Amino acid sequence: MSTQTVTVTGMTCGHCVTSVREEVGGLPGVRTVEVDLSTGLVTIDSDSQLDPSAISDAVAEAGYAVAG
Repeated sequence: MSTQTVTVTGMTCGHCVTSVREEVGGLPGVRTVEVDLSTGLVTIDSDSQLDPSAISDAVAEAGYAVAG
């Protein structure tokens, strides 16, 4: 099991959190996605290490961006 954390910018409400959780959660191998609206931190537990660009693409699909 692998855990990765990224910071997502632009989220302002519960709908934002749900959108990010659904898009990132749809990546192959993802088991859980926790999103903290106040900090923008997204913690992803998956079967193996995910490609950072796949995470960024999923976040972008939800309408937001990964910081950094």
